[in-house]
Amino acid sequence: MTNTQKPATSTSHRTTEGFTEEERAAMKERAKELKASARRGSRADKAAEEAAAVLVKIAEMTDSDRVMAERVHAVVRASAPDLEPKLWYGMPAYARDGKVVCFFQSAEKFKARYATLGFSDQAHLDEGSMWPTSYALTEMTPEAEARIGTLVKNAST
Repeated sequence: MTNTQKPATSTSHRTTEGFTEEERAAMKERAKELKASARRGSRADKAAEEAAAVLVKIAEMTDSDRVMAERVHAVVRASAPDLEPKLWYGMPAYARDGKVVCFFQSAEKFKARYATLGFSDQAHLDEGSMWPTSYALTEMTPEAEARIGTLVKNAST
């Protein structure tokens, strides 16, 4: 009996059997991040290199994403200076004791119509039996920055 199935072709659309091209690219970036982290020396060296890598990743973004990511970065650093910047699946993220608390996802990365500010289960945002863990960002207004600052401060305590 011969195999008459055709090999799967790669598309950017989600299939029931696999990941999109964007998701696979993010996983590859995460693997590179883990390898680079394992090669670094002292904890201080790792933190400095990871912070620099976040700034490089932000600088590589398209204009609208870059502007939002720069503002998110500034707000997070001011609101929760104890969180350390690092890359997480190729995205700027902020961690406590090596565990990601929050992250910025550019709209372009996953071909979405808006950027996202997300929070992991390490964030202290619990409110009753249900609460949001990600927020859509379309522009950085003073009100949005204030809300992000409050969320990040609460998440990091």
